[in-house]
Amino acid sequence: MREFKLTTEYIELVKLLKLLHIAQTGGHAKIIVENGEVIRNGEQEFRKRAKLRAGDKIEVMGEEIVIKE
Repeated sequence: MREFKLTTEYIELVKLLKLLHIAQTGGHAKIIVENGEVIRNGEQEFRKRAKLRAGDKIEVMGEEIVIKE
């Protein structure tokens, strides 16, 4: 499990995927989301710009990420 510490109120899903090097580019991040490969708090997330906030749990490509404040 990885933790991501927010420095702002939220982070957009595609930005998180790029920052953590799960996606190589913004386009790659969008494809990951569009293909339904992201689970947010137990449910599939298809919104590329979903605002992730403290307490959210993301599962993607075998990784689990917890968003911290």
